[in-house]
Amino acid sequence: MIRVAIADDHQLVRAGFRALLESEPDITVVAEASGGGELLALLRGTPVDVALVDIRMPDGDGLWATEQIAADAALADVRVVIVTTFELDEYVIRAVRAGASGFLVKDTEPTDLIRAVRVAASGDALLSPGVTRRLLTRASEGLKPPVADARLDVLTEREREVLRLVAQGLSNDEIAAELFLSPLTAKTHVSRIMQKLQARDRVQLVILAYETGQVNPGWQ
Repeated sequence: MIRVAIADDHQLVRAGFRALLESEPDITVVAEASGGGELLALLRGTPVDVALVDIRMPDGDGLWATEQIAADAALADVRVVIVTTFELDEYVIRAVRAGASGFLVKDTEPTDLIRAVRVAASGDALLSPGVTRRLLTRASEGLKPPVADARLDVLTEREREVLRLVAQGLSNDEIAAELFLSPLTAKTHVSRIMQKLQARDRVQLVILAYETGQVNPGWQ
């Protein structure tokens, strides 16, 4: 059972999310908060797998709350999915850097919200359709030619290959097919890369790949 907390300052939104999520047999809503500070207090007393968090809230906004969650070792297992009416690039970038495992706009399809919860709970990440391309374009703006980067010294050549494919949006199965590996081996490579680079999810790997010049901005 995936345990979810909902943080939004509109009670009607929280009620709608709760009704949608609890219609699924593998998801239960265990906490609700109307602000960032209240959310943090609840998370420290209630086991939660995924927190759905609005951006603009009183008592600490969603981005601040995400940063606090990511910085608290006791909350390391909590995955944050930002759900907002604001699809501004700077919010996406900050949310990803803060440690969010997903970014959805509130007009997304209900099935995408449910999928985001499941994907985040599994340790992966999901962004709204359209957000990913803009995120990658924004990350690649002004990118300099590839240069040596000490952060990547811990990776093997095969792991660098896998990182480049992750940055191009390939799934584990697609990476396996591209490199003639088994899906399990591809998954293991991705997990090791995330561990070595201290990345919470694949989205942060994408950002790092662009920052270190591991992918060509023209691949899109």
